[in-house]
Amino acid sequence: MKFTTAFALLTISMRLAQGADPVEIERLTHAEIHDAIHKKGKTTVLIYNGGTEQRGPHAVLGGHTFMARRTAEAIAMRLGNALVAPVLPFSPAGSHLKAKTPGSVDLSPDLYAKVNDAVVASMVTNGFRNIILMGDHGGGQRELENLARALDSRYAPQKVHVYFCGSVYDKARVDFNAWLKQNNLPVGTHASIPDTSELMYLGGEEYVRKNRIENGSADNGIVGDPRPSSPELGKRVFDMKVDYGVEEIRRLIAGKR
Repeated sequence: MKFTTAFALLTISMRLAQGADPVEIERLTHAEIHDAIHKKGKTTVLIYNGGTEQRGPHAVLGGHTFMARRTAEAIAMRLGNALVAPVLPFSPAGSHLKAKTPGSVDLSPDLYAKVNDAVVASMVTNGFRNIILMGDHGGGQRELENLARALDSRYAPQKVHVYFCGSVYDKARVDFNAWLKQNNLPVGTHASIPDTSELMYLGGEEYVRKNRIENGSADNGIVGDPRPSSPELGKRVFDMKVDYGVEEIRRLIAGKR
């Protein structure tokens, strides 16, 4: 069975097991969203940013967006009181915007912050009380953290709180790299084992061209060695991000009560 099909079945089984409705806003009607907020208590919304950038010759450029969507969905389902805003497919990615590795899309940090500011404002108007800013891409983490702090002060008088959940990126990456070292596997950053494995787990050959995986070099856009990547390692990364995200979001919201 292809991993694309396997993950689709896994997602469906998770929803059926939990008796869950869709959690992605773009898959709901406005009436369903109204009922989710006001009748079912789903007053938390996740604004998870993805990105479009080269990922070496082996992985598709939408990797950050695809990972963000699935991670956000899993976190929202686990929380039970959250919905997911449409994932932004662009982020600060200027270092990858090069003619020899075409396809990347870059937003300036200032514009990135302004777009997220506008999305938060929309979610406040929509009626959400807890708004979580998150990013799957390294560029933009600081901007999201600073923005969350400023917006929380702005909206607190309306009894709306804005948080930054950074553990899904920083802590998960650091801890997984530590696990790789302990297991004598190469540590890397861009397009290396963590992202490549997670994409294998989530989409199989649709997201990763196994026959084009190679060691990183100055010419191929890879920092590290993704060759030991596997769907099994990808599941470990994915589960870690979900676990960390759920724990941090619960802690952040509880701290405001």
